[in-house]
Amino acid sequence: MKEFNDLKVAIVADWLVARGGAERVVLLFAEIFPQADLYTSVFKAPNFPELNGRRVITSRLQYSPLRYKQQLFPTLRPAAFEAFDLDDYDLVISSAHAEAKGVLTKPETLHLCYCHTPTRYYWSHYHEYLKTPQLGILDPLIKSVMPTLVHRLRIWDRVAADRVDVFLANSKNTAGRIKKYYERESSVIYPPVDYQRFQGESVPGDYYLIVGRQIEYKRTNIAVEAFNQLDLPLRVIGEGPELPRLKQLAKSFKIEFLGRLSDDQTTQQFLGCKAVLFPQEEDFGIVPLEAMAAGKPVIAYRAGGALETVVDNQTGIFFDYQTVVSLAEAVRRFERMSFSSTVCRERAKQFDNTEFKRQINNFAEQAWIEHQQRPTKNCV
Repeated sequence: MKEFNDLKVAIVADWLVARGGAERVVLLFAEIFPQADLYTSVFKAPNFPELNGRRVITSRLQYSPLRYKQQLFPTLRPAAFEAFDLDDYDLVISSAHAEAKGVLTKPETLHLCYCHTPTRYYWSHYHEYLKTPQLGILDPLIKSVMPTLVHRLRIWDRVAADRVDVFLANSKNTAGRIKKYYERESSVIYPPVDYQRFQGESVPGDYYLIVGRQIEYKRTNIAVEAFNQLDLPLRVIGEGPELPRLKQLAKSFKIEFLGRLSDDQTTQQFLGCKAVLFPQEEDFGIVPLEAMAAGKPVIAYRAGGALETVVDNQTGIFFDYQTVVSLAEAVRRFERMSFSSTVCRERAKQFDNTEFKRQINNFAEQAWIEHQQRPTKNCV
């Protein structure tokens, strides 16, 4: 039996272009397995200095002039991942919300998939994406071909899920979707928050904060419209296709759009705000944990992963409907409440990077032991 520490490991990511929650998970996988090779469809190296000197293998999509517009290649990405040769690896860990789980591995290889969600635009949020594509002038074309296209890709995605030996989910919410769409059981290990990053001085602020890529499902629009009425300061961090429309919606001079900020600049905005707004439904959502790590409470939509991180009336409050009225009422209610920064930080500390790495390492080792003990059937 091969010892766990002697395994040859591959880490597979959907893509490594911008730094988001899924990409931060991949970087921690790379820390847990420092000798592992990394495979991904496309790679923007300047955004990931932590991977300097690491072996990163990309697909043929890396050579396209549109390589960083990976959303344009939904029909090409499945074949790109199936083309990776992983025959020499003992352990393959995929970080997947799209096609990374679809790699081909040998029977003796253990494929452990950390699933951020069954692909949202195939399954749980298909009709929402169909109504609000994000490709500008290409929207009419996308709407016309998307039903046929997604039907075929949905079949591939379901087959790809069967190639995974063991599923890990990033939340109970995601575990439920894995059960529904892939008919697979999964264990839950919550994604990490870089707790130490937010341990500067948490000062009482007067502004509310939204952080994230500005796309339609993030529902920043209802926050902007609510703060038009509330006449309270709101700062929005992040870029995206929704940004021009959001700026048009903003009528109050107290609403500021800060664009894309560095991690350090974003941290300072967290530390100086009054509270963080989270009006979207996420599979998990790291922003509420980042807020709490900075000692700040969260005003969150009562759905998705936020229900597993925000403690109602202790580290934040919830609102029940994704409407301007419901969010505005929650902010008014919040204005009459007080929260402990210590309680917020203690909650976030439970999700720290070190705890995540410990859990992943222990889980992978136990999964490898069980994989090695599986009975092998002889072919007759």
